[in-house]
Amino acid sequence: NYMYKFLPLLAVLLLTTTPCWSGESAPATEKPSLHTSEIATVTAKVEAINHETREVTLRGPEGNTVSFVVSEAAHNLDQVNVGDTLTAEYEQRLSIEVFANDGSEPNAGQLTAAGRAEKGEMPAGAIVNAQVITATVEEINIENNTFKLKGPSGEVKEYVARNPENLKKAAVGDLVVITYTEAVAISVEKT
Repeated sequence: NYMYKFLPLLAVLLLTTTPCWSGESAPATEKPSLHTSEIATVTAKVEAINHETREVTLRGPEGNTVSFVVSEAAHNLDQVNVGDTLTAEYEQRLSIEVFANDGSEPNAGQLTAAGRAEKGEMPAGAIVNAQVITATVEEINIENNTFKLKGPSGEVKEYVARNPENLKKAAVGDLVVITYTEAVAISVEKT
């Protein structure tokens, strides 16, 4: 699974950084947490389009061009013409939080939602993919600045923490909840 690959990295980020990337300082009694997001918006002009072959060429803001064939899933390609503007917004969110565990076992899940414009409208669509993975804190060694996490597969791995203060805020048995969300929205507008 995609998220399993990121569990070690995310866990290390949580327990090796300051409590919050956002710059907010958490009170000493709170469990460690990390929240971050990144948003990018790109616009491009339709430089060329072949409605029969579905090949589209876009020119980006720096003058670079890219060509590709649009799949049949885009049912409103016939509304697009040379000169139209395509806008794509991409957002990533990462949240890692440590909670006192109520007996939950490590687990993983994924949810995807998508939507698109009705047939005959200008092309537009959005997709959101959220992945949640949980792990339990199996061991904390303050002297060595290490901790062990048990993931959804049952595998226990040890990590080194660079921030001993976060280790002091966690406890064996705590639940680490990692939520990773990606969202993409694309729209096309007439010039």
